[in-house]
Amino acid sequence: MTRAVSPTVIQTARLRLRQARGSDLLAMHAILSDPQAMRYWSTLPHPDLETTRQWLSSMIDAQSDIDLILEVDGRCIGKLGCWRPPDVGYILARDCWGQGYALEALMAFIPHAFSGDIEHLTADVDPRNEASLRLLARAGFRETRRAPKTWLIGGEWCDSVYLRLDRPGAARKGGS
Repeated sequence: MTRAVSPTVIQTARLRLRQARGSDLLAMHAILSDPQAMRYWSTLPHPDLETTRQWLSSMIDAQSDIDLILEVDGRCIGKLGCWRPPDVGYILARDCWGQGYALEALMAFIPHAFSGDIEHLTADVDPRNEASLRLLARAGFRETRRAPKTWLIGGEWCDSVYLRLDRPGAARKGGS
């Protein structure tokens, strides 16, 4: 789902969530090429700038108002949103971990996502990523199931914990 309207900007106390732009390339490459930041991502770290350029171009071309860049004081620090609705995902620069940015961004993003036609959000998390599981629980997501060997990333099988958050007042229609 792509809702092409005026550029989306969500402002929080410390963050700005906005659509991607070409000037995000170097900052996003620094994040997406960092093996620690990418440890639980769905791909291996980006091996070169061209890989990130293609990734960013697809994000820009989509002009999605639900797949957004996170910015602090004018600096791109990561992304959060739905690349494929209703699946939500996020990644932040390592120097921004543990400062509450991901929770702040997610709590601002959720009502924005539910203002459209999304009835629920889902997340697929590696069970070893305890910080992400805690974050999603704090945002109201509930575990729906677990599955072994769901992702093969660089020769390593990873398991999944599936989580779901229903739109307030929405009738639940099955699992994720």
